[in-house]
Amino acid sequence: MSAETAGSPPLQSRKAQPLTIPTAPGGRRLAAVDGLRLVAAGAVAAYHYVGTPTPHFWGRAHDLAQAAPVLHAVAGYGWLGVEAFFLISGFVICMSCWGRTPAQFAVSRVSRLFPLYWAVVLIIAVAGTVTVALGHRSGAPTDLRTTLGNLTMIPSPLGLDLTDGVAWTLWVEARFYLLMAVLLLIGLTYRRVVAFAFLWLVLASVGRQLNSAALDEILLSQYAGLFVTGIALYLIFRSGPNALLYLLAGFAWCYTLTVLDDRVAAHTGASWAVSAAALTGFLVLLALAGPGPLRHLQWRILVLAGSLTYPFYLVHQSLGIPVSRGVLSVVPRLGLLPAIAAGLLFSLLLAAVLNALIDQKLTGPFRHRLTAALDADATGRAGPPGPGRVQRTPWTRTPRGFE
Repeated sequence: MSAETAGSPPLQSRKAQPLTIPTAPGGRRLAAVDGLRLVAAGAVAAYHYVGTPTPHFWGRAHDLAQAAPVLHAVAGYGWLGVEAFFLISGFVICMSCWGRTPAQFAVSRVSRLFPLYWAVVLIIAVAGTVTVALGHRSGAPTDLRTTLGNLTMIPSPLGLDLTDGVAWTLWVEARFYLLMAVLLLIGLTYRRVVAFAFLWLVLASVGRQLNSAALDEILLSQYAGLFVTGIALYLIFRSGPNALLYLLAGFAWCYTLTVLDDRVAAHTGASWAVSAAALTGFLVLLALAGPGPLRHLQWRILVLAGSLTYPFYLVHQSLGIPVSRGVLSVVPRLGLLPAIAAGLLFSLLLAAVLNALIDQKLTGPFRHRLTAALDADATGRAGPPGPGRVQRTPWTRTPRGFE
């Protein structure tokens, strides 16, 4: 992967339960965890806009290292925001799984991720087509075959280029969801989750030792430690701390920092020690925001941040960067940093529009229809509640911005 793709190389009634903010016992919102997601997205955006090592990324007249040397050096570690996302995902997806059947979990994932993703892919394709029609070069593939393949969210396995450069992380997330769905099929209990997490790490280690590309793809050996650490933090949040969970978290984090060296090596000038320290700092923040004292925060701004994170992450690179380049081209005297700020502001405003028009208005109805379709009997009418339905409690509610 290029350096420009997100630091490349979250008895029930027949109606689907509305998405909510992650809640602690008693219904308190885990708003701080929501806020951390925007921090992670901001880190990735900083890497793409300011920290990229690509020579002349903003043109030969604009040198990032000279225009903002300190900011450039710090933002050069923004790719760690991807690791932060996977860490949070372990916590949130484990929360999302609890008290659900595999079908309910699948509906929650599909309805949460796909509508916004489809909208962004189509916007990028249309924008790229218009750009080419005007005689300019499009930064994203715009042909119909590639666009259709990208709508599946698995373009890479299909041998296609990414329409949205950051979408490679969604394929990693999707494979994590499949592993959790297997656990749901077996039955989700505290002991089974712990056993699953330990076994996952061991098998991922074996896959690395065997240099097996197939096992690495299935077991996500590069990121398994991040997901498992997040799972351990959620179990601490749910059941309270104990020696076994500390052992699991410690084992997973040692694994994470060890294999982190592979990612560091793919980023020019990055230091393993600095990367490990920064990622560990984020782990501490998540521990404070989830099981820790920051879980009591109820700031509405953090809830808003959580709702904007996913659309902002999807649009900031493939749509925001062209806006910055356009500003530089049309108003060169404005300067590099103001042009970058314009692209980021555009991305944030577009994220707010997408959240209002797609997430708030379409995700709920889409989820209801999927749930009704799963409940339909042979005649096509919704059937009675099945035996696998589980009453959701405030303890297991999951976030609107996480689901």
